[in-house]
Amino acid sequence: MEVMERLTRREQGEVPAPGRPSRRGRRVLIAFVAGAAVLGGVLVLLPWDGGDAPPPAPGPAALARGAVITGVPAALPDLAALIGDRETHLRAHPLDGASWAVLGAAYVEQGRRTADGANWPKAEKALRTSLRTGPERNPQALEGLAALAVARRDFPTAKKWGESAVRAAPKRWTAHAVLIGAYTGLGDDKGVGRALDKVMELRPDAPAVGALAAGVYRDRGWREDAAARISDAAAAAGAPAERAAYLEQAGRLAFERGEREEALRFFQEALRTDPDQRAAQAGQGRALAALGRTTEALSAYQAALAKRPSPEYALELGELYESLGLGQAARVEYDLLRERARDAEAAGADEQLVLGLLDADHGDPAAAVERLRAEWGRQPGTAVADALGWALHRTGADEEALEFATLATDGDKGGGVRSALYVFHRGVIEKELGRSGPARRHLGEALTINPYFSPLRVPEARRALAELGEPPVEGPPD
Repeated sequence: MEVMERLTRREQGEVPAPGRPSRRGRRVLIAFVAGAAVLGGVLVLLPWDGGDAPPPAPGPAALARGAVITGVPAALPDLAALIGDRETHLRAHPLDGASWAVLGAAYVEQGRRTADGANWPKAEKALRTSLRTGPERNPQALEGLAALAVARRDFPTAKKWGESAVRAAPKRWTAHAVLIGAYTGLGDDKGVGRALDKVMELRPDAPAVGALAAGVYRDRGWREDAAARISDAAAAAGAPAERAAYLEQAGRLAFERGEREEALRFFQEALRTDPDQRAAQAGQGRALAALGRTTEALSAYQAALAKRPSPEYALELGELYESLGLGQAARVEYDLLRERARDAEAAGADEQLVLGLLDADHGDPAAAVERLRAEWGRQPGTAVADALGWALHRTGADEEALEFATLATDGDKGGGVRSALYVFHRGVIEKELGRSGPARRHLGEALTINPYFSPLRVPEARRALAELGEPPVEGPPD
């Protein structure tokens, strides 16, 4: 196995052939991935015989390989080149465990970028083949399996593989990084904190680590810290695909603060930087709808869904249609959502959360409760707590609904994220229970956090507040 790996590495130009240099004195050009030391898919080249001219830039496959093995977003054309390159190589060298791990990681990233579930079985096959053919301690394959499970929203499995990767290589920051997504999905805030602390200890200045920290800070309600972190990450990012991903994240944070124009600027810059950044295109639709530019918003959502058929985008677009009185168009999107979710689940993904949200508001709320109870039992994250509480409200079980809504919005109970939608859900449930004071406070807070959080729910929040009226004025003490 060691001999085969060495031969494979020599064929890839990573290890020089033995023997003395030729009489012409040509040096072998050695390209190696800089691992955790260099982000953004940057490759380091040793001295070459090109005189004073700069060495040639690494090709698309090399750029994507550098990105996927260091946990950095990669460009879609580069990923396609890497996948083709590794598939060709592995047909001739099927026992190259390291290349199987790279191929599996590339499939995961491609599937994440395109929302194409067909990538998941291919990724799993490649990564498991790497475990069989690679070294005994194979953290890259273990990390790949953990990242695949996060992409599938299978957080217990992600935790299992991620913790195995940490045991295999406790000094690899990417092994700890993948656990952040796993622990977040499981509602394990302490686990998230430990993993982030370790990542920041190992790679404190990396842009990718800043982006991870921004996501954690956002979930904890530290909005200013999150915005500062993601701004720094975008400024320091290397490759365009990496920078665009961080700009999209900055846009989401701005929109959650109700800053429509700033969010739109971030999304537009992300798309200029990487035209394949479809999450930014959907974000553009979100911001344009909030600005009242509905025709442009519809076009942006449709363009995003054409290239990245995400069930979440279909739900957003359907609700935008519904807010415009276009019920038939909304139903078409909801039907497409179910179809895409079925396809994703056939490929091993867990789409119960988005299906539960759809059923709660646009289908069968009792079915939503059933789905989301099972999901809560398996992976009790904040998003599931909010969705289950809302589904219970829609079936009339408001006392139990409030328990879950509180979990989703109370920082002391794990719900630190300042989500206007979550707080709106809690306020509506409290209003239904006759708790006018808390209802008034939470409905007002939702509109303060983000006055444009949903084209459907914002008008509901305003109507509910109007129905509650002004708080009573207390008289003078006796």
